Amino acid sequence: MKKYALVIDHAACWGCKTCEVACKQEFHVPNGVRLISVAEDRLQLKDNGLDFVFYVNVCRHCDDPACAAACPDEAIAQRQDGIVVMDYDRCTGCQACLEACPYHAIDFDADRGIAQKCNLCHQRVDRGLIPACADNVCLAHCIYFGDSAEIEQKMAKRV
Repeated sequence: MKKYALVIDHAACWGCKTCEVACKQEFHVPNGVRLISVAEDRLQLKDNGLDFVFYVNVCRHCDDPACAAACPDEAIAQRQDGIVVMDYDRCTGCQACLEACPYHAIDFDADRGIAQKCNLCHQRVDRGLIPACADNVCLAHCIYFGDSAEIEQKMAKRV
């Protein structure tokens, strides 16, 4: 079975946050909860001027997800295609997954009392579509979805 990956070219990111907006529109998550987030990482000197470097944080859908291992309620599981999904009906809000995630890519919805994470828009992927954040909304075209080897080739051509 094909393994999916979502790869961000951070050097190409403009910080426009359209990926955040697309995700919010797709999942209607409440204010304060972000399944993907864009932040200013640092300033750098570029072409005799200053330039911002942005960092996009989203679930990496790890090969061996620490969040799934840490969840006592088995609310997080990895599909055969590599997508790590959370079953919100099983989540009790213990937040063990938040602590376990090495990328701090899981957020907590205090209103619902549950953890929330990027499920890589699996409902779209299952219909042959791509995740909302990667679906031509990214103005810098720095979000890649698909086979990781194919993504590396695309990124190498871009540079």
